[in-house]
This record gives sequence, C-alpha cells and structure tokens, in this order.
Amino acid sequence: MDKVKVAVIGAGWWGTKAHIPALQQHPRAELIAVQARTMEKARQVANDFGIPQACTTVEEVLAIDGLNAVVVSSTPNVHYAQAKAALNQGIHVVIEKPMTITVAESLELVDIADRQGLQFLVGCPWHYNSHVRAAHHLIQSGALGQVKMVSIFHTNRVAGLYAGLPLDQAFGITSPEFLPYRMPNLSSYSDPSIAGGGQIYTQVSHVAALLGYLMHVDPVEVYARFDNAGTQVDVYDEISIRLADGTLVSLVSHGLPMPLDTRCETHISGSQGAITMDVVKGKLEYHDADGQATYYTDVPAPERYPLYAPAQNLVDAILGVAPNYSPATLGLYAMKIIEASCYSARTNTNVVIGQ
Repeated sequence: MDKVKVAVIGAGWWGTKAHIPALQQHPRAELIAVQARTMEKARQVANDFGIPQACTTVEEVLAIDGLNAVVVSSTPNVHYAQAKAALNQGIHVVIEKPMTITVAESLELVDIADRQGLQFLVGCPWHYNSHVRAAHHLIQSGALGQVKMVSIFHTNRVAGLYAGLPLDQAFGITSPEFLPYRMPNLSSYSDPSIAGGGQIYTQVSHVAALLGYLMHVDPVEVYARFDNAGTQVDVYDEISIRLADGTLVSLVSHGLPMPLDTRCETHISGSQGAITMDVVKGKLEYHDADGQATYYTDVPAPERYPLYAPAQNLVDAILGVAPNYSPATLGLYAMKIIEASCYSARTNTNVVIGQ
C-alpha cells in the first residue's frame, strides 16, 4: 500500500483543528472525505481544506471505494455507532475520547477490532509525549520497584463549556485571530445526553487513559465525589482508585473556572524510587532509592500535547512502520474508571469493578 485513504467523521472543532491537518501533513495519507451533519458544513470544510468528497452520513463515508481508515471525531453520544459501523466493514479507526458512553460499548468495539485484525486507536495525544514514554519505561522496567501510590492533580479551563458558554467566552479568547476554524455547539459539552458528563468524560478520559498507559494494571475499586457547580454536568471530580496489584491512586480533576494555568501533575511512588511529572509544563524527574535525582530535559511546548499524533500514528500503524502507541484498550480502561466513578458519585458507594 503506497497511501492510506482516510476520511474524517465529524468535521467540528477538534476534527478541523487536529485530525484534518494531521492527515494532510502525512506524506502517506490521502484524506479523501469529510463528514458533517449538514451538507452546507461538509462542503464548506471540504472546499476550505481541499478534500475531494463531502458527506452527511457515516453510510456515505463507508461506501467510498478504497477507503482504508476513518477518524471518528464527532460528539461522544455517536462514537459507538459510528466506530462500530466502520470496524464491522473492516475499516481501521481512531476514535476520539471519551471512547463511548458505557463500558459495554467500548468493550464491544475492542472485540470487533480484535476479531477483524484492525488498527484501533483512541485519540489521546499524551501517549506520544516523550516524558510520558520515559515514565512508562521507568515503571515497566522496575526502576521504581513495586509502585505503591499514584497521585494526579489535573485542571483545564473548560468549566465555561460545561455551563453552555461559547468557546471564546469559556476560554477567554478576545481576539478573532485566536478563534478556531469551527466552534463547538453549545450543547456539545453541557448536555449530558450528548457528552455523557462533564469533567469525568471530557477530561478524566485523558487522565485515566494516561494511568492505564503508565501502569498496565487494571482498576478494581473506585470511590468518587462530584460537584456540578450549578451545571447539568460534573465540574469538580475527586476519585480514589485501587488497582489490581494494590496500588492506591488519587485522581483530582476540575474544569478550572478561572484564568489560571492548566496542570497535570503526576506523582508516582514505589518501593525503590519515585517519579514527578507535569506533562503540561514539560517536566519530569526520577528519584532512586539512594536519593539520586535525574532531571529530564524539558519537553518543548509544541511537543507536550502532540495533537496531530493519533491520526498520523493510525496511518503509520496501518502501513506497519510504527506500533500503535495509543490502543483503544486504553480508552476502555478509562471507561471502566469513568463508569464506576459516575455510579459511585450517584449512589454514594464504593464500586468494585466487575461486580
């Protein structure tokens, strides 16, 4: 195969900001179609980005001759149906996070991809960050000994989206030059029937997948508390997790409803060493059992959140020139934590996963 023929399903904010440019910059990707809910929007995107075909339905996209792969970049409530249709047709897929609304849906998609022998990725750019990969190597190599505790503090300025504000107001964008090509619909993040929830689906989906990437150990217990801050969805999340090997995990994440810096501070403590990492700030340090510290070179700002990486990795994985660095099993891992957290917060109970 000389080039991989790809289509983008969901030509909204993130599809036009990340996935379309990523595919157009890949020398062995051929972006042949884009889908939006109306033909007017689909044609505008197709014309503006020089994409040959504009579609309004997934069925139209999947009927294109020679299609090899799709990026599902629509709202979470339709991820499952769209990805399932593609996978059942033998099409490779990148699915945006949150992967689906339920664990059962994510598990079914992973099973279909496995049976079909397809490349199936979840769109989590942190898995391509060099510090995250270095931390993964340290943990999996045994440099920390037995990991005992993981603490993650994560914030992002998205609380305004949960309140139904336009993106420019939510992010405090005052200059038109910084506005995205496409603005998300006001209900895309504020309506739980579309988004699934607030911070837990929109942002903890990132962090929980990161935990799975680093640890490779399943979550078995979850206890969570949410605060909706007057909206229909959660804005402040506090989650306690126990992994199958006994590792204790504390995950605190909120929508940061004020003009402060975004953070993702991760502290991992083991019997033989410890890691401190902030992927947002580009910082990583490792401390061994003798107290010796290794400080890694800061990751440059443009490389901390490599938003083009998932779509480009899809192409490389199909061609066999790179492994799948963000397998959809990590999206399933995150969904287990998300679903258990929602149930725990709703019922005020500790949730044992699988029971």
